[in-house]
Order: sequence, then C-alpha cells, then structure tokens
Amino acid sequence: MPDDSADGIDPESGRRFVVCGDNALARRLITELVDRYGVAVTALLPSLTDNHAPDIAELASDADVVGPRPEVVVARRLTAEVLDRAGVRAAAAVALVSADDVANVDAALIIREFDPDVRIVVRLFNPVLGEGVATMLGDCAVLSGSEIAAPAFVAATLGDDTPTLIRLPDDELLRTASRDALDPGTTDVVCALADTRGPELITLPEDEDSADLVLVRAYGRRRPVRARPRRRLLRTARLILSRRLRWALGASAALLAVGSVLLGQARDLDPVQAGYLTLLTALGSAEADPTGSLMEKLTALLLVITGVALVPTVTALVVDSVVRARLAVAAGRLTDPLDDHVIVVGLGNVGTRVVQELHSFGVTVVAVDRAPTARGVAVARELGVPFLIGDATSPETLRAASVSTCRALVVLCADDVTNLETALLGRSPHRAANGGVAAPLRVVLRLFDEGFASRVQRAFGINHSRSVSYLAAPAFAAAMMGREVIDTISVGRRVLLVAELPVGAGSDLEGRSCPQVSRPREARVIAMRTGRAGQTIWSLPQRRPLVRTDRLLVVATRAGLAALLARTVASADPPPMSPATVGGTPLRLLRPPATRRPPTRPGTDDLPRHPEPTGGDASDRPTAEGGC
Repeated sequence: MPDDSADGIDPESGRRFVVCGDNALARRLITELVDRYGVAVTALLPSLTDNHAPDIAELASDADVVGPRPEVVVARRLTAEVLDRAGVRAAAAVALVSADDVANVDAALIIREFDPDVRIVVRLFNPVLGEGVATMLGDCAVLSGSEIAAPAFVAATLGDDTPTLIRLPDDELLRTASRDALDPGTTDVVCALADTRGPELITLPEDEDSADLVLVRAYGRRRPVRARPRRRLLRTARLILSRRLRWALGASAALLAVGSVLLGQARDLDPVQAGYLTLLTALGSAEADPTGSLMEKLTALLLVITGVALVPTVTALVVDSVVRARLAVAAGRLTDPLDDHVIVVGLGNVGTRVVQELHSFGVTVVAVDRAPTARGVAVARELGVPFLIGDATSPETLRAASVSTCRALVVLCADDVTNLETALLGRSPHRAANGGVAAPLRVVLRLFDEGFASRVQRAFGINHSRSVSYLAAPAFAAAMMGREVIDTISVGRRVLLVAELPVGAGSDLEGRSCPQVSRPREARVIAMRTGRAGQTIWSLPQRRPLVRTDRLLVVATRAGLAALLARTVASADPPPMSPATVGGTPLRLLRPPATRRPPTRPGTDDLPRHPEPTGGDASDRPTAEGGC
C-alpha cells in the first residue's frame, strides 16, 4: 500500500473509529481499518476471552501492525456510560457489528443521542428493520454481512460461472460473465475482472484482453432466467406414494398380471377379456366352476386370496402414507431419498441467505441444523424446503439428507474444524455410492482462516471455500469512511469491490482524466456520473478533466479502494472551481470554434459580463486539451 494511502482518510484528524463486537467480522474490520486505511481504532469488546476477542486484543499489543495499534475497551453491555467511555462522542464513525440485531439498534439509538452527526454503520440481518433504522438515524449505513457474502457461496455451489448480479443506484444492472460465453456483437463489456486460467489468479489485469472473467451490462433482467422445475408437485406425489405403498401396489399388479395370463390361457380368452375376468375375480365376484381345469381353479383361488388381502392392505398403506406425508410436511423433513439436490448445513444468517438464493434459482435444497430454533428453520418451512434437525457430523444425519446422491454439499457452520469434519464425512458415502470412484461432489466450505483454507485445499482437494468476514469487512470499512460500496464480486477467495466515489473539491483526482485514475491490479473506473443531475457516462472520456461535481463508479481491490479513497478526499482549502485544473495546473476554458458571439444590443457593450457558469454537467465544456 502506498505511504499516502492513509493520509487524509479521516477529514477530521485526531478522531477515532469505534468498532463494537468480538466476532470474526469485527476482527476483520479492525484489521482492515488499521492496515488498509491507517486510522486509529477503539475496539469495544464484551470480554477478553470469548470468540475472537483474544485475537483482537493481540492486535493492540502487536508491534508488527502497519497502522496505529487499536485500543481495547471491555464492557459486558453497550450502555450509555460504556459508549461514552469508548469515545463515541468524538468518533469519526462507529460500527456495531455484533450478531444481536436488538443490541445493535439500541446502541445506535444511544449514539445518535450523543451526537446527531456521527456516522453509524450497523450490521442487521432483518431487511425491514434495517430500512427503518437507516431512515430514522440519518447518517447511518445498514449492512448485512450474510447478504454480502451469500452470492459468493451460491456461485461456488452452482459453479464459478454462475453470474453475480449487481444493481446500481439508478437501477442499472451489471453481471459477471465468462468471456468465452459472450456474444461479441450484442454484449457490452464494462470491465475485465480477472484472469483465472493461469497458475496465479490475477484480478484487474493490465492486459484486459487476457481476462476470462469480465463485467458486462445486463439489460432488462433482474437475475438470470432459469426454468424452475415443478418440484413441489413431484415432492407431494412422492410423499403420498411412499416406498412401502409403491411396493405393495407393484406386487399386487404383478400378481394380477400373472393371474390374467394364466386365466386367459386356461379359458382361451383374449387379453382384454382375461384382464376383465381377473379383476372381477380378485374383487370378490368369482363363481365356482367345478368343471374347470386344475390350472383354472388354482388361478381363481389365487386371485380371490389376493383380492381379499389387497383391499385392507392398500387402504392401510394409503392412510399411513397420507398421515406420514402430513407429518413430514409439517415437520419439513424428508421421507424419501432425493437426488441432484444441494445440502446446506448450518441455518444461521449466512445459511438462511444461501437457502433463499438457491431456492430462487429453482434448486432443490435440503437444510440441516442441530438446533430447532435456528433462524433458517422458519424460513425453510415457509419456502417448503425440507430440513433435518441433527448433528451434521453424524453419518446418520447426512445419510438421511441423501448425501450419496446430492450434487453439492455446502457447510456454513461457524467453526472451521466442524465444517471440515462434515465435508470429509459427506464425501465418503458419496464416493461409496459411485463404486469407490472420487465422484464429482462439489463441497463448499465456510472457512475463516486463509492459511487453514490453503492447507485444506492441498491436503484434501477442497477448492471451494469462502470467508464471510473477508467478503463483508471491506464494505463495512468503506461505509465507515463515508464511501458507498454498492456490491462485492467474489473471485475465488478474493473479493473485488464496486463503489461510487465523489471527486472531492481540491482532491488529488480533481483535474485528472479517467485513465489517470485507473491502476492495473488495483482499481479501474467503469463509469462516471456528471453534474447534479447524475447522468451516467459509460464511454469514458479519455481527456476530459474530472471536476468536483463528478462521481466515479469503480471496481477495485481492497488495497486499491483504500488508496483511491485517499485521493478523493477534499482539500481543507480547495481552490475555486473555475477555471478548470488538470493536475493542479489552471487551464483556460476555450470557447468552441463553432460558437459565434451573439450580437449585442445597443448600449450593452459597457455592461459587466458574467463569467461562464461552472456548475451542472461539465462533460460538454471543452478544455485546453481539446475536450473529450
């Protein structure tokens, strides 16, 4: 990271950033603020021994920390006195990232009473509650870590070529795509994202033609159109027609078919007449024929016995199947094995989002969690998704979820070791069901530690792992800096950020052109909004200087966004907006050659002339370099 990446990030020097929470997201967020942005951070922890609190406390005493060491304040509850002691009155921004939505909202209300202007970033799972909080608290960003990370897990589950949809504030849609699958004549490529074909993953490569993953504009579709199969009707039929009922009906049909053939041969009847007589005999309408042959008598006797046993047996099995089906639907569990489905283990915040996303894609999902009170249980029941309550590290639970015939196993528990144990346990029956051959079971793991994920990949061949905190922390950090991260793009275990950045008055970017802003492997400008009307320009001008009314849409790495934020900070004493400047050098605005000066009215030559307006859309005003 350049040395100046931390300069000017906080426009009010000396103010600290406060992070409340001891989970993985809090740890990643503190590291992001200290290492990427170089700001002073105060960590407010409920204890020094639970969750990730020891690692956060270790950061405060680590001599190798790049930025200023974070301070630690320990308090069990976020009361007004505790928040005041942590310095929220003088803070530049406060992040509330604990897993308790109610505690986060309560703390946000207390902070807003302290200071009506402090920037608040709140982690909330409930979207309705989040919208209300954001509206009520003013300068408040409400984010959901699970909502940010879920698309990355879904893409890894369905295949890395599954597009990620990005909705911009003006309802413009972007999506990721493989360059090989594009139609060059009808697709508008916005940006080259990554080259994934080489031994090393390269994001935002300098040679854009070498990138196989690109960002394109999506027209008229909210998400990829996929035909959703009629699985609900099939599942209902399978619930009613249980395995025992199907076996009973099949055996009865086989006996009736054999009896029909034998009876037809004994009486020399055609198949239709033989079948008709067989059904009547089986249902109790047979008449004794002492003159018949032995074969005919035995066949008639067999049919009568079959008919006597058939009616009560089928009736009992039908009643049993209906009752079991109703109980299964009420409980949400499986009654028969499935195939080509996705098993999601862990119905916390992330698991719930992943189940919702997969269900919206029309994928059959089986959810597993050990707690019947997990957040995703109610969601699964509402969506009609079967779920199992049990320990996923138990072979019986995975067998009940039909792991041997599933297409993917997604393990989203909070503990890395538990996730790995479940994944290895799930691969064994899947391999055994395929004759001992390593079957193409796609395993997606939630792993926090990057080093552990690399070792898992080398030792066990599990290539698909994601970290929720790693995906979400950059968006929370940028929100604390007052910059809007619109969305994230997952590329393997790396993340690219889509952000909208204003050009600050007198900042390093003012007066520069778009090509001078983009840097390979760090950040790339994909569009710009000009003037107060917010017109979006996708064909970037190559020579037009940026002005302070412009806003840039960029795709950047975490380090690239941190460096770019420093260049957008407004100067403490910005120069006047007119005349235009390029790199700090004033330029004279030239009048277009084709523009004629209108004739003056008599008596107006001596009147003072107003300077040329500088507000509004500056994209059409020529410069000394010749305009766009």
